[in-house]
Amino acid sequence: MPSLQVPARRRAVLQALALLAPWAAPAAFARTEAAPRAVTPRGPLAGDELNNIAVFKAVSPSVVNITAFGVERDLFSTRAQQVPRGTGTGFVWDEAGHVVTNFHVIQEATGARVTLSDQSTHRASLVGVFPDRDLAVLKIDAPRAKLPPIPLGTSKDLQVGQKVYAIGNPFGLDQTLTTGIVSALNREIESVTRRTIRGAIQTDAAINPGNSGGPLLDSAGRVIGVNTAIYSPSGASAGIGFAIPVDEVNRIVPRLIRDGRMVRPALGVTAGPETMARALGLPQGVALVAVSPGGPAQRAGLRPFTRGAQGGIVAGDVIQAIDDVPVADLDDMLTALEAYRPGDRVTLTLWRAGRTRRQQATLAESED
Repeated sequence: MPSLQVPARRRAVLQALALLAPWAAPAAFARTEAAPRAVTPRGPLAGDELNNIAVFKAVSPSVVNITAFGVERDLFSTRAQQVPRGTGTGFVWDEAGHVVTNFHVIQEATGARVTLSDQSTHRASLVGVFPDRDLAVLKIDAPRAKLPPIPLGTSKDLQVGQKVYAIGNPFGLDQTLTTGIVSALNREIESVTRRTIRGAIQTDAAINPGNSGGPLLDSAGRVIGVNTAIYSPSGASAGIGFAIPVDEVNRIVPRLIRDGRMVRPALGVTAGPETMARALGLPQGVALVAVSPGGPAQRAGLRPFTRGAQGGIVAGDVIQAIDDVPVADLDDMLTALEAYRPGDRVTLTLWRAGRTRRQQATLAESED
């Protein structure tokens, strides 16, 4: 009689069942009726939980999802189409439909769409950008009822340890709430233009790709910063995130809405390299190597360092402070000037050949 051949697949199943045999209920095992267990009452939510819920319900309608588009051309034809380049977060600034986000969210994009909390989608137009502070303003045409402006707070009185919330769209998951605290203040981070963003807020609230441009909120549900960066080799939240302080945002955004760009006030000077200042043993400040003809600096009598007829260096001016705010380098000076507008008068503290003086100057509009 031929031997019985058991198919390999069935044999594997039988072996697996044999291994489970010790766990099988004996034939005489008495089975009983079973029903879902009763739910244990939990009692009222804790106070911080209620606040988390209240903040999210109040603010989430003001938070939007931004999809940036780029142009992709067909390799074998002249056809081009818009394709998604990435996503980010933003928030409603006013009932006119202005939306604030990070510049890097829409950098090099050819278009963008904004999705509101009710999932309606609207084509966005670009109003203005300020890459030095990683800020951009978009505008959408939507009913005012769908555009609740986010409550505005202040960043000047923040304290380390305060509770904060972040609402955004990490990894494309919209309307996500994370919580944390203010971990540190007055941090310095680098913008996409390599200018230093000073006064940044550090937080341990989870900030991941897609959170960029979203609001950092205080426990009252007021925006206190714009989430802009995470510090992590993997690109995911590692407990260190940064936000642009809202006082800076509130200074810049109205200018972008009004002018379409950040109109820089200028002194009309060219700064020398740090190597020159070190070689000449100059004090800390901005050493001038040129002044624009007819510009504010020249009219105020400022003089650059030049080379004399005999080859020696003719002493020029070093700007050490603007309205008593010290400036250590060119980046400091540009940051200080951004607090003013063209036409404002400032008092410069100047050093020349070992002597210090104060001189007033009227700022002009930058040509860049």
